Amino acid sequence: MSGYWALVAAVFVLGGVVKGATGMGLPTVAMAILGGLMSPVAAAGLMIVPAFVTNIWQLLAGPSFAALARRLWPMLAAIFVATIAGGAVLAEGDTRATTAGLGAALVLYAGHALLARPLVLPARLEPWLSPLVGAATGLVTGGTGVFVIPSVPYLQALGLGKDDLVQALGLSFTVSTVALAIGLGGRGAVDGGSLGASALAVVPALAGMALGQAVRHRISPARFRRWLLVCLLLLGAEMLSRSFR
Repeated sequence: MSGYWALVAAVFVLGGVVKGATGMGLPTVAMAILGGLMSPVAAAGLMIVPAFVTNIWQLLAGPSFAALARRLWPMLAAIFVATIAGGAVLAEGDTRATTAGLGAALVLYAGHALLARPLVLPARLEPWLSPLVGAATGLVTGGTGVFVIPSVPYLQALGLGKDDLVQALGLSFTVSTVALAIGLGGRGAVDGGSLGASALAVVPALAGMALGQAVRHRISPARFRRWLLVCLLLLGAEMLSRSFR
């Protein structure tokens, strides 16, 4: 059992390294690897507190919280509502369906990030596209525990400055984390014991973040991100294929 928890801690250290080096990725890495060791709903329960703590840090580190909140509130509101609704899929514990959904989400995200050209969206599309993106993100989050599709490509396409983009991602991920906790907790899929174990995972996640920030100064972030995406693509493909065996 001690070896099992050591492995879980190592996963959060790795997720923290990715978060520290690239500004995102702790929940995605944690769900991708832990989803192969336990049910996706159990993995989501472990991921909630470290994700919340690290995303709050990222959210508060930027200069434009109020302006971004005013601009992005339709997307954030839709994420919140749809994540709580979509949490029914993850909470039901159908591991075949949730594993397939998690694998598909990872493949879509990694494949898009590796192959697609960056999008630039006209400002006139934002008022009606923002809530649609939020609703889609919430349904994916509620069903798989992964926060990134399609909110990350959408935010990257808005033409935000570097600091504003990092803070906008932190804002989106924080709302997703809170809504996922409510959605799973309200259905009895996450209890006090799960949150206690999740709180313990904060320490390795923060240690990994510190290490990742050091790595960022030694390795090209673009190269690090490319290899991370390749690994996520392979993990997602394996999880997707597992559901058809």
